[in-house]
Amino acid sequence: MSSRPPSPATAPPAESVGPPSSTAPEALIRLDRPFDVDEFAGMLGETAIRVTVPAESLTEVLRRVTDFMGFGVYVYAISVRPAPAELLKGFVVELHRVEFDHATGTWRPFVERGVVASSGGDFPPQGRP
Repeated sequence: MSSRPPSPATAPPAESVGPPSSTAPEALIRLDRPFDVDEFAGMLGETAIRVTVPAESLTEVLRRVTDFMGFGVYVYAISVRPAPAELLKGFVVELHRVEFDHATGTWRPFVERGVVASSGGDFPPQGRP
């Protein structure tokens, strides 16, 4: 006696009703991965980040960026603009790491200067005298 259930009968393939298409048919349902604020927060620490954020997540994204910058190690210039697709349903958020230039008293684009070894692990130098 077999322990497998009987396999269902297969239906014959449906016949094409319309004219043959030279391209594959477009899917009726497109599944996009939803935006994940935690996944975005994991990218913080990169030199440059560009993401499209749904309107309902924009406040949380900006809060996470400012909290992250609160440590003073990574500081970003932040740009926010409406996404090109749908009216105010999403925003393009761009982050570019910057550093303070003590000589001029302004923020400038961050320049990697190498890695400094310490007992606490390796980290980029802070450029402080």
